[in-house]
Amino acid sequence: MAAKKIVTPLTTEIVESLRAGDEVQISGVIYQARDAAHKRLVALIESGAPLPFELEGAVVYYMGPSPAKPATS
Repeated sequence: MAAKKIVTPLTTEIVESLRAGDEVQISGVIYQARDAAHKRLVALIESGAPLPFELEGAVVYYMGPSPAKPATS
């Protein structure tokens, strides 16, 4: 099965067409953030402060910590 081609920002129609396990190919703006950035976004939302980017339709990818490089001797 070919990957579904998606362009950001996402629409309700696009999101509702997706199913678990679908392979997607996303083009457009994708925001990458770690846990601290997600925590700051939640705090901004809860306080009613403006967000640094439009969240509706955005793709936000959680980027976990990368393993440390092995020490060289």
